[in-house]
This record gives sequence, structure tokens and C-alpha cells, in this order.
Amino acid sequence: MDILLCHSYFLSQDPAEQKVMKPYPPLGLLYISSYLKAQGMDVGLCDTTFSDYDSVRAKITGARPFAVGIYTNLMTRRHVLAIMAMARDVGARIILGGPEATNYREEYFARGADVIVVGEGEETLAELIPHMRSRGMTGLEAIRGIVFRREDGSIAATPGRALNRDLDARPFPDRAAIDLERYISTWETHHGVRSVSLITARGCPYQCQWCSHSVFGISYRHRSPENVIEELREIRDTYRPDQVWYADDVFTMNFRWLDRFADLLEDNGMHYPFESISREDRLTEDVIRTLKRMGCYRLWIGAESGSQRILDSMRRRTDAARMREMIEMVQDHGIRAGTFIMVGYEGETAGDIAATVRHLKAAPPDDVLTTVAYPIKGTPYYDQVADRLVAPRDWSESTERDARIRGRRSRGYFAAAEAWIGAEVELSRIRRGMSSASVTRVPRLWLSAQKHRLSMWRRAGEVEA
Repeated sequence: MDILLCHSYFLSQDPAEQKVMKPYPPLGLLYISSYLKAQGMDVGLCDTTFSDYDSVRAKITGARPFAVGIYTNLMTRRHVLAIMAMARDVGARIILGGPEATNYREEYFARGADVIVVGEGEETLAELIPHMRSRGMTGLEAIRGIVFRREDGSIAATPGRALNRDLDARPFPDRAAIDLERYISTWETHHGVRSVSLITARGCPYQCQWCSHSVFGISYRHRSPENVIEELREIRDTYRPDQVWYADDVFTMNFRWLDRFADLLEDNGMHYPFESISREDRLTEDVIRTLKRMGCYRLWIGAESGSQRILDSMRRRTDAARMREMIEMVQDHGIRAGTFIMVGYEGETAGDIAATVRHLKAAPPDDVLTTVAYPIKGTPYYDQVADRLVAPRDWSESTERDARIRGRRSRGYFAAAEAWIGAEVELSRIRRGMSSASVTRVPRLWLSAQKHRLSMWRRAGEVEA
């Protein structure tokens, strides 16, 4: 076997996701698998989502691949390191990809990585694997898009590889390489529907200060609507989904593309319910009508904050007031509106959090996901706070999400803030008649919201040491 591609996410190790149970497969690896197979390479795929270490070790030992390629991100660091050790035990070359390895190249090389692929992996791996098979680590300077360790121990990086603009030329994801039915049946068991994910584009042209662009860069490239229809037809005939998840960073980026795709969905009888993600500046009433016509039942709109000052600091290029208009407009057209809220961004005050609460009360979304801001290496936000980061444990045992930022509010403060936001949104839904809950819950929810609000303000003086 030329290469065994490995995911590094284990559902059994994620208590939060076990409560939700909405897993989707690693599309990036499935794309790489199909591309390399089309080049005539012998490729295996180890999907760890429903697996455990013993099963992964058995897979690697049984395959005895020339190379093990592992996708990395900050949430799976310790699993990546464990899989690297398994690969070393069988003498395989270790190739890493994804944003995490790009940002922590020295740390991963120190733990045994041979090569790190920077950016998209298909074309780079198609050139890299045959080279390493015939020449080992000699002459790697000629291959674009990689970082590697020379024999003298120094780290070398080659020029970046140009992004491929013709996404239609890519084979569809190699879904047959994994047990996709396990994902679908998990959805069906827990949510009553069979759901399959796909992407229609790669990248995002926006430059939010906390967002990583390590893989796709600051770019946006879309497939043709016709090409996506072909993939949907394959998904329909093979997996019989009840709904789909368009996993694009910004699904409504190109209005003309969306109109054409909507027409083709109707022409081809592929009117599947779906959910996806967008931004307020890529929504209009015409776009929302088109989404409804296409079958959109929930649209996630990235809000992040209700404070325009914080949005500007993030360089979100969005308008908080218009965000509220778009949430209400989406709901008026019978689509659930979901939104993401981030608390704790650099420079945020209690007044900014209060502005976010007012923002959500003015136009309560149907679904809200909150998170405390954490700095991802390689982003401007990380650079802004890097000199104040304190890791609680060794690098191999922690991630940026675990790090403290000296001078920032305490974790108890942000826990109270998130609880306040959640209570206020639920209270606003009930008052607006957006929930079937009894109005007898209003006093209890109101008291809960005030308790969390007061707790946050009382803890306002607590900061990370």
C-alpha cells in the first residue's frame, strides 16, 4: 500500500458530541483518497470516528503501508501523536496535513513526522509519494507545498503550490472507502433522518482575525452547479438520504450560482431538505426566497457578537443591526435561524456582552451556539495575545482551547455570560410565541437570566493570572 490516510477524531472521546450525535465523515480525506486512486495509487483509509486505538493499530499493522498520512487539527492533537507512534512501529513514513501540523511544524517534527503538506493535499501527495518511494528524503526541495526535516535536522519549506481552480476536475469524495452507512444510521437512530454532507466550494475570502486559513488560504473557488448535481445524484442512488448538509464556509457567496443551482435541483427532482452556513452580508430577501425554494430548513448565520465595536475589531465586515433584520427575515420565510456567538474576544467588555444579549433579544434566533474565544496559531488573534498565553500542561497534552490568557476574565465569568445569553434567548422566544413552552416558565427563566447576569457582573474583576 502506498499510503494509509488516517482521520484522528474519535467520537468515543468527545462527550459533547455524544450528546448531539450528528457525526459527518472527513470529506477532505475522502477527496484525497479518490484523487490518489485516480492517479493509480494504492490507497487505504482509516476512519477513526467510530473506532478506538486498538482498531487503528490493527489497521496500520495489517496494511503495512509505505506512508501513513494523518489529518491534524487542534482538537485531535493527542490522537495524532498516538497514531504517529503506531505508524513508526511498522516503519511507515509519517506525512501530516491540515491546519494544526502547519502551525506546529517544529513540535511535530520533534515527535517523528517526516513531511508536512501545506495547503490542499491532492496534487502534492500525488507527487510526493512516488518521489519518496524512489528517492526517500533526497531532493524534496523540488516538490511544492511541503515542509520537511533535512538530514542535518534543519527544517526546510518549499514554495507553496498554486490552488487548483477547476474543482469539477476533482473526483467526488471516496465515500465507498469508509462505512458511510454507520454515519447515516447514527443520524437516523438519534434524529429520525438519513443525512449526508457535501461541499459545493472551497475556501472563504473573508479575513476574520480569529479564523484559520492554513489549508485553503484566503480564497473562494466553487464547483459548477451541474457538477454538484452529479454528486447529489450519486448520493441519492447510493445512500438514499432524507436531507443533506452543505458544509461550505459560506453557502450563499455567489448569488448567480445559487439561482442556477436552485433551478437544477428542481429540474432534476433533488429537492432535499438541507441546512448550511451563511453571513448577513451574503443574504437578501431574494436569496432567502431561493433558499426556501431549494428546501433549506435551517440556516446558520455567523453573528459572533452583537457589539458592532467587537465585530469591527474582529474584522468581520458584518453589520449587527442588519444581522437582526436577516434573522427575522429568514424566520419569516419559514426557515429556522441559527447563529454562533463568541464571548471573550480581545478587548470585549461586560458592556459588549450586554450588547450581544440585547441583540439576541431583539431578534431571537431559533438556535444559538456559544463559545469562549480561543486563539488558533497562525491567526492575527493568536499573534495579538501570544505573549500572554499560558499552557496548563505540556504541548502534547493540551490545545489552545485549554490555554489561559493572562489578564482576561476568569472562566467562571464567561460561564456566567454564556448561561445569561442562553436564558435570555429562551425567554425572548417564549415571549414572542416562538416556543411551545408554557408561559409559566417565564418567571423561572427571568430569574435564571438575572442570576447569571449578576454572577457575571460580580465576577467582572476576576482575571486569569
